Amino acid sequence: MVEKSELLRLPIFAGVPEDQIEWFIAESEELTFKPGDIYLRQGDPADAMYVVLSGQLQSRGELGGETVTVPVGPGDVTGVLPFSRMKQFTMTGRAVTESRVLRYPAAHFNELVHKLPELTQKLVALMSDRIRETTRIEQQRDRLAALGKLSAGLAHEINNPASAAKRATSQLRDVLTKIREASHELGARELSAAQKAEIDKLEASLVQQDGPPPDALTLSNLEEEIDTVLRNHGLNDMWQLAADLARKNAKPALVESLFASLDSDTARAAIVRIAASLEVASLLQEIEGSMSRVTDLVGAIKEYTYMDQSPVQNVDVIKSLEATLTILNHKLRRGVKVVRDYQRVPLLVNSFGSELNQVWTNLIDNAIQAMGGQGELRIRTFREADCVVVEIGDNGPGIPPEVRPHIFEPFFTTKGVGEGTGLGLDTVQRIVKKHRGDIQVISKPGDTRFQVWLPLSKAAS
Repeated sequence: MVEKSELLRLPIFAGVPEDQIEWFIAESEELTFKPGDIYLRQGDPADAMYVVLSGQLQSRGELGGETVTVPVGPGDVTGVLPFSRMKQFTMTGRAVTESRVLRYPAAHFNELVHKLPELTQKLVALMSDRIRETTRIEQQRDRLAALGKLSAGLAHEINNPASAAKRATSQLRDVLTKIREASHELGARELSAAQKAEIDKLEASLVQQDGPPPDALTLSNLEEEIDTVLRNHGLNDMWQLAADLARKNAKPALVESLFASLDSDTARAAIVRIAASLEVASLLQEIEGSMSRVTDLVGAIKEYTYMDQSPVQNVDVIKSLEATLTILNHKLRRGVKVVRDYQRVPLLVNSFGSELNQVWTNLIDNAIQAMGGQGELRIRTFREADCVVVEIGDNGPGIPPEVRPHIFEPFFTTKGVGEGTGLGLDTVQRIVKKHRGDIQVISKPGDTRFQVWLPLSKAAS
């Protein structure tokens, strides 16, 4: 038999009048459980609230896409609470030790609200705490999901130039061997100063040539003409070298000039060395370009995360947008054309910079998803009075009228599992509100635009 004193020791009942506690005990059912007994089951109707009197229990189920276990001890209240919209239990409750609980039926919550206002107030506060904690876990999961997706994309972006640099470095070893062998062969021949100068002159002129490569038709013609020159002088197995020389836009007349002052064997060694030198220059250029791309990506990551910077600062929204576009480049290049319309004036916002980048990431990713990865992404910035307006739009099918009223609701999504960045529009709205801004949406087929209004920093006024 449950005594009043037993409930008064529990924090949830502290300050509740004794007559009200007596009523609660009379309306409740005392239950005892042995270790392993289930007192509520996931999926069953949410028909009761449980107050734990003694013992240890636990609830286990899915929360935020992950399986969690929540300990439940004396004084804890579990199950469904007054004003909750829960229709079914979301977790399974099981006794860990011998336990006693009071079961209060949800069907009598209306009476509870009227007869026990102090307890009701505490139960509502408890439910609010649970909602906040659940929201925190969901947001943490979303942030981790978003980070995982961005990390995977960035790993791919960095891996491409890094792999190209590694491949070029490996090829460089083989080419340097060719240069060494050709130089050794030329050194073994008795060449005059004029002959050496002719070889060096041709090599330098081609290596230093920095124009664009010839088009496919011109390249094909050059290869054929250079190969013809080589064959005319008995060099019938140098078609690959002819292709290397053609890519550097070498003229057949320059190749022919070597044979005017050199015998065929010497000219062959000279051409091998020249072609290898051209390949070295090309490989070094590829390595340099690849490393520049990696450096740019690292710079964009630092800009995106505001690494080594103050968390709150005046943020240039255009630089912020460009850093986000760099981070999402792996999605954009699959068929999305980016159209920029930036107002070229300082558009500074006093901001938690990395949070604003979360806003751009979500809106841009949503636009890409809406277009199915193929279409026109339109980004516009302008000043309106004392606000910066960032408009992110797409030419996708638009937001259906029945969906539009719900897009900013927590946990609302039209995407399948594993799609999107994991950052909902409710998160976007909260970040914008935190910055004393506003977000608006305009949508029709072929033209959807999200406008983010943010107050200008005094530094930009």
